[in-house]
Amino acid sequence: MKIVLQILCFFSVLVASGQTNDSINTPKIWSLEDCINYAIANNITVKDADLVKNIAEVDYDKTKSSRLPNLFGSASESFSNGNTVDPITSDYVTDQIYSTNLGISSAMTLYQGSQISNQIKQSKLLVDQNSFLVEEAKNDIIISILENYLQLLYSKEGITIAENNLIASETEVARAKARLEAGSIALNDYTEAQSQAATNKYAVITAKNDYQQYIIALKQLLELTPEDTLEVEVIDDNIQLINLEMDKMNIYHKALNILPEMSASDLDIAINEKELDVAKGAYLPTLSLVGSVGSGYTSISNIDFTRQLDINFNQSIGLSLSVPIFNRNITKSAVKTAELNIERSQIQKQSTEKEIYKKVETAYQNALSAQEQIIAAEASQEAALQSYNLAKIKYELGELSTTDLIINQNTYTAAQQNYIQAKYLNILYHQLLQFYQGNDIKL
Repeated sequence: MKIVLQILCFFSVLVASGQTNDSINTPKIWSLEDCINYAIANNITVKDADLVKNIAEVDYDKTKSSRLPNLFGSASESFSNGNTVDPITSDYVTDQIYSTNLGISSAMTLYQGSQISNQIKQSKLLVDQNSFLVEEAKNDIIISILENYLQLLYSKEGITIAENNLIASETEVARAKARLEAGSIALNDYTEAQSQAATNKYAVITAKNDYQQYIIALKQLLELTPEDTLEVEVIDDNIQLINLEMDKMNIYHKALNILPEMSASDLDIAINEKELDVAKGAYLPTLSLVGSVGSGYTSISNIDFTRQLDINFNQSIGLSLSVPIFNRNITKSAVKTAELNIERSQIQKQSTEKEIYKKVETAYQNALSAQEQIIAAEASQEAALQSYNLAKIKYELGELSTTDLIINQNTYTAAQQNYIQAKYLNILYHQLLQFYQGNDIKL
């Protein structure tokens, strides 16, 4: 009984080990949602944009601290010989003097033409702008993931079509060889069948290479290593290809309201307007509060070091006013530059609006075209399949030449490729239009 139990335990371990190895060796199947979420978290372009935003936040904190007073400590040790002024007592002496000076000083800007307030507001606007730029970087990655994902699926279906054609052409080669040996066809018919099989084999190799190129592109967007495997989830063949029933201008206006690049453009104008306020502030005077405490020691006195520090302890406080009179037109140039930058940012906003309209218009027109194309492509594919099936029957009966059969096969292949292209373009542009309206991309 003990031996039986040991044997059962041994086989249980083997089964469990096999199941574990199977689970480890099974590659992860990536859905579109998986790819998007992973890319947003790991793509270096998004990370870089986020770091720029973090730098802007640090600058904002630094600018807010400019309202605070500074504080500096100082210490000096000096030696003088001959006729000199004692740095502590200010007496004129002729002697060797050792002196020590210790002090703490502070200054705080009370008024600077509202420059500090405007710089703080400008820094906050920069933080907000960079937050929108992070969202823009994420959106760019999402669209790139969508495009590459659908290209990958399109290429994968292309491999299936190419492989089916190769199988069919190899069958035709075998049939042509038998007919050639039976003397029912000429040699050139057989060689044409061989040539078509070689062409289809080349097409399979090309399709597989294209697929691998799309795999590489998607892996780079996901920041996967070369050692990582990537297999994407296919779309259900029964997916409903939704007809486009949306108003183009409504989509455009929604895009203007929700896309982060528009908000970033608006903030760019506000940032440059604050820069103008900062520049104009340099025309106004600056008022600062200054203060210091200090003490010192001199070797001329017979009093000990500690006692001298106590006796010589001093304090001072005062106001400092700086009035700009002429600074070689530096302020005037800064004001003019800020005004020009405001105009540039306004032009850039117009350019952004045009770019968004172009994206919406392109996606909308391509979506309309893809809807019509998929209907035509589906009908063409069905007709080409029927024609190809009929051609194969005629070829088997010897009523059709190899050349005509190859023509029918190529026509059917082209129809299949046109159909899958229209299918994925329809999906792509519909999803883009949904995205421009603030809806999630999902298949």
